[in-house]
Amino acid sequence: MLRPVFVILALILTTAPSIAQETKQVPRTTAKMQLSFAPLVKQTSPAVVNVYADKRVTPFYSNDPFFEEFFGQQMPNRGQKQSSLGSGVIVSADGLIITNNHVIANADNIRVALSDGREFAAKIVLKDDRLDLAVMRIQAPGGGFSFLPVGDSDAVEVGDLVLAIGNPFGVGQTVTSGIVSGLARNRIGEGDFSFFIQTDASINPGNSGGALINMAGELVGINTAIVSSGGGSNGIGFAIPANLVKVFIAAAQGGEQGFSRPYVGASFEAVTSDMAEALGLKIARGALVTKVIADSPADKAGLKPGEVILAVNGRTVEHPDALGYRLNTAGLGTTVKLTVSENGVERELALKLERAPESKPKDERQIDGRNPFAGLLVANLSPKLAEDMQMSAEAQGVVVEDVARGSPASRVGFAPRDIVVNVNGVDIDTTERLQSVIDTMPDFWRVEIERDGQRIRQFFR
Repeated sequence: MLRPVFVILALILTTAPSIAQETKQVPRTTAKMQLSFAPLVKQTSPAVVNVYADKRVTPFYSNDPFFEEFFGQQMPNRGQKQSSLGSGVIVSADGLIITNNHVIANADNIRVALSDGREFAAKIVLKDDRLDLAVMRIQAPGGGFSFLPVGDSDAVEVGDLVLAIGNPFGVGQTVTSGIVSGLARNRIGEGDFSFFIQTDASINPGNSGGALINMAGELVGINTAIVSSGGGSNGIGFAIPANLVKVFIAAAQGGEQGFSRPYVGASFEAVTSDMAEALGLKIARGALVTKVIADSPADKAGLKPGEVILAVNGRTVEHPDALGYRLNTAGLGTTVKLTVSENGVERELALKLERAPESKPKDERQIDGRNPFAGLLVANLSPKLAEDMQMSAEAQGVVVEDVARGSPASRVGFAPRDIVVNVNGVDIDTTERLQSVIDTMPDFWRVEIERDGQRIRQFFR
């Protein structure tokens, strides 16, 4: 009874080599042989440039009266030249380049090198340290540069194939491949907010400002940061999404002097797992409204403290940083649809995105004389100034914009973004009132300031 089985097995074994030979064939066409990213790289790499930024660093003792008096004319005062290396992406035929702000920060001279060996000077058009983005323009007549189209980063999904192109470690243009390994990543770096595409395509120092491209040859992100213990790639890299890049480029092309964020007039915090149940949510996500400023866009839209924003225009909001991203990419002047939840009941609101208003005259004043405030540049806070100084939108009062080096105010410990709250029992709400208190020249100073949300009291004679 077993004989037929052995016959079948024998037939399989004797025919197996011929079956394998039939399935494994020598590739006879270019398409079958060239399973490669090379055509995509040839198409896109000419639009990725190397960025060389030079700056002169002034010694810490330069122009300091103490050191000048101590060392006299023999004190060295020459700045030291420093260079940084990064990458950039050409996004228009006339030579407009997008890169990271930290690549060109404080640069006195910027040069870009194309993949074909040509080098050009570049001029900064717009930069923003909180977004860590900068736009430059190649200083060359004629244009005709290769450029990358900017894609839709909201269409990117985890698992998509991507290429990272840049100049890591200054070795020359380099291409690495990988997949999108995460979306909406936050708490990366020290930016205004965090909303990054995560990839395992190798990104190293020098890749900053380079291109993350999809298989259609579109720019979907600007490579920005890595997670590393030793300075090299550990397979966790982050890119700024292209949809934010689009808005930033549009601001640069529109002649904006700075990038304006929509003013909401509310404060938010993340929803933790402990909060979720109390807020009537099944999962911990969204942006919890903690404060709404009267007569602000949020107030006019009907947003209330205790509500949770779950989506903007139907797109999920995972955390407050994601909310900031969605509002920024929606653009000023538009009206967005917010999906909010209160005690588990959802409703929709219409929020108009406006510029932060300068509701109070700035009235800048340089304080001088013999007092602990001498050397301060102060101004009246408004939502516009609060945004410019990276402060909370609801901050009010008189803010320190700058502190002169070596001044009495510097020596007693004043710092930019300090808010002067009270002096000798007088509440300070305007720069005029602060100046009037200082003009009384008391023998004793009792000062209260607010710094990063904390009240600090100081006493001076």
